[in-house]
Amino acid sequence: MSVDVTQVLLSAQSADGATRKLAEESLKQFQEQNLPGFLFSLSSELANEEKPEESRRLAGLILKNALDSKEQNRKSELFQRWLALDANVKAQIKAFLLQTLSSPVATARSTSSQVIAKVAGIEIPQKQWPELIGSLLSNIHQVQPNVKQATLETLGYLCEEVSPEAVDQDQVNKILTAVVQGMNASEGNSDVRLAATRALYNALGFAQVNFSNDMERDYIMRVVCEATQSPEVKIRQAAFECLVAISSTYYDKLATYMQDIFNITAKAVRGDEESVALQAIEFWSSICDEEIDILDEYSSEFTADSDVPCYYFIKQALPALVPMLLETLLKQEEDQDLDEGAWNLAMAGGTCLGLVARTVGDDIVPLVMPFVEENITKPDWRHREAATYAFGSILEGPSADKLAPLVNVALNFMLSALVKDPSNHVKDTTAWTLGRIFEFLHGSALETAPIITSENCQQILTVLLQSMKDVPNVAEKACGALYFLAQGYVDAGSASPLAPFFQDIVQSLLFVTHREDAGESRLRTAAYETLNEVVRCSVEETGPIVMQLVPVIMMELHQTLEAGKLSTDEREKRSELQGLLCGCLQVIIQKLGGMESTKYSFLQYADQMMELFLRVFACRNATVHEEAMLAIGALAYAAGPNFSKYMAQFYQYLEMGLQNFEEYQVCAITVGVVGDLCRALEDKILPFCDGIMTQLLKDLSSNQLHRSVKPPIFSCFGDIALAIGENFEKYLIYAMPMLQSAADLSAHAASADDELLDYTNQLRNGILEAYSGILQGFKSSPKTQLLMPYAPHILHFLDALYNGKDMDDTVMKTAIGVLGDLADTLGVHAGPLISQSISSKKFLEECLASDDPLIKESADWARIAISRAVSG
Repeated sequence: MSVDVTQVLLSAQSADGATRKLAEESLKQFQEQNLPGFLFSLSSELANEEKPEESRRLAGLILKNALDSKEQNRKSELFQRWLALDANVKAQIKAFLLQTLSSPVATARSTSSQVIAKVAGIEIPQKQWPELIGSLLSNIHQVQPNVKQATLETLGYLCEEVSPEAVDQDQVNKILTAVVQGMNASEGNSDVRLAATRALYNALGFAQVNFSNDMERDYIMRVVCEATQSPEVKIRQAAFECLVAISSTYYDKLATYMQDIFNITAKAVRGDEESVALQAIEFWSSICDEEIDILDEYSSEFTADSDVPCYYFIKQALPALVPMLLETLLKQEEDQDLDEGAWNLAMAGGTCLGLVARTVGDDIVPLVMPFVEENITKPDWRHREAATYAFGSILEGPSADKLAPLVNVALNFMLSALVKDPSNHVKDTTAWTLGRIFEFLHGSALETAPIITSENCQQILTVLLQSMKDVPNVAEKACGALYFLAQGYVDAGSASPLAPFFQDIVQSLLFVTHREDAGESRLRTAAYETLNEVVRCSVEETGPIVMQLVPVIMMELHQTLEAGKLSTDEREKRSELQGLLCGCLQVIIQKLGGMESTKYSFLQYADQMMELFLRVFACRNATVHEEAMLAIGALAYAAGPNFSKYMAQFYQYLEMGLQNFEEYQVCAITVGVVGDLCRALEDKILPFCDGIMTQLLKDLSSNQLHRSVKPPIFSCFGDIALAIGENFEKYLIYAMPMLQSAADLSAHAASADDELLDYTNQLRNGILEAYSGILQGFKSSPKTQLLMPYAPHILHFLDALYNGKDMDDTVMKTAIGVLGDLADTLGVHAGPLISQSISSKKFLEECLASDDPLIKESADWARIAISRAVSG
């Protein structure tokens, strides 16, 4: 088909909607009918200097999107399509791309850089395009700065797309040499220097070997530090970004450079442009993150296993670092409290100060308190706000013993400031600080004398409830403080000092949700979240007041369903409100359904609630679906077998949730609700099991479904088997092979990174919970023999897990439980198999000796079951 590509690309950017749509259709058709011709035409357009800049830029963008996707399955499909293209076509496209790097048009060069990197990301791991890096490096010696700049940009993108293992060390050395030389102060062109500095940021992951060599590391660090002094602000910012990345990737190699880095960061924080100063502070925040992680590992039982020693850089820098950060707190912006996405020097400094407090604990307090005392009463609001922010920032990290005396003195002052300070900025930060006091220094777990007593509780509540009538940003922080105040009494039993004020608290929060300006500063959301926490942490004596909330919240939900025609914006707001109301009802259901005194009277509302939730499902919005689904799960749990009367109507929405691959969180929550229904209905769920199991098996076979939903689906098999017992027989031939293949995969997963290992352990746990439920479901049934053929495989899986030595505690507990279930359900038939299993005995002994009481309890039970089965 003949297409004037230039014209179509220009039309695709037309202001006229119809022209645009027609052009987009035409491009789509071209792509579907002749992919090689389509990609060739785009690359030719991008390379052609006679074409308009707009069409070239869009050609490159479409080309890039034809090679990559954020969605994993689509991405691999696009990879395969590229690899399957004719080699000559690919060679021509790649030649056009490399040619474009010398274009005088900056957007064409930059777009081409990105596309080359995408192609490299596909081909280099396949050992294709071996000459690419060499030809890019030869460009570096070109005289024209624009070619150098584009080549360095390409190398940077390439390092982002390709994993370090795919490039051999010799080429890595050459890339780093080219990049670091491009950063050198002797490089006269600032565009080249900027491209090189940004490229180094992406190339740092490749530099493991180079950072282990003292000379090479010294050279790289010197060039980076020099670049932080460049006259160009963008280069200085990019150089500090490199330092931030180095601080987390090569923390253990930094000791000799820390004094110099402190000097250049201090200089930037005190005198450079904000974009540069923010990165300089970020360096110290990043060092804190590293040291917090290392010290966390030290304090866990794996003391000797921490790969990286802690160099205590923060502790050493403390006397100079803290004053520098305190200075930044005075650089606030007038409207920062009103802009949710605001980020400036004062906020970055306060965040870093908070991380420093978590890193060094008590040592920070004497360095910060003089600043607080000196500024807290000054006439200028900036000083009072900075002092309050400094105090609030150090409340997590230091010990309660160190902080409690200070907080006891400060509390009255803060309560007074929250009501009387003339500045909204100060009130906002004061309410936030009170929230932090209640979060970290209040609650039954603390050893120190309580900060909140029956004497001051009323005063605190009076002030918070009054502040909830203040401007939205202050009211939102006051709600947050009340949230943590309530949370601290979650274990108070009947002795909660909030009980006498419960009615006032609930009414004040409901009043906030109805404020005209509740849409600002997340105020309405904060009020509902706080109401939920107040209900969740309430005591039995306030049950009747919680009961009065039910018709109120139901009425509000009903009103959102009655709204007529709405604009898109109004529909979005309505969905948000419906989500909040369903979330609130879920907490109320859990509370009232969990107390004997209210459980039965509360169920009088179940019919109306269910009717509302079903109407909410008809609105078709993912967030609302999640919240309504969770509320239904809670209602099923509370109603027990009586919930079966709603199943016929509810089932279609349950099925829709299980089919919702795109909004996978909805799918995951629906799977969880199936578990709730199994526990509530037991064998009354049987009529719906064919549909549910069919859908769950489809979900597991699908490549479209996000992997995080798969572990809960396996657990769900166990829930269903427990609920319907031997009736699970007809699903065994489908479920067991799926479990076996997933078990084989997860037992031998070489988990290089922590995230993958976490997922592997979730998967293992899901599989084990399925086995456990199936074994328990068939217990004392005449059909237990049906499980015998699967027993060797289950034992083999347990052996593999034990020998793999990378189970977490949760998996360990479930695994030893499955061994016990196997012995308990199959009895003497399983005895010989268990005796032959090499690792079962060792695994049991290890679990019996565990420090974790839950693992030990599971192991004790398993030991008894095994000895019965073995002795027969």
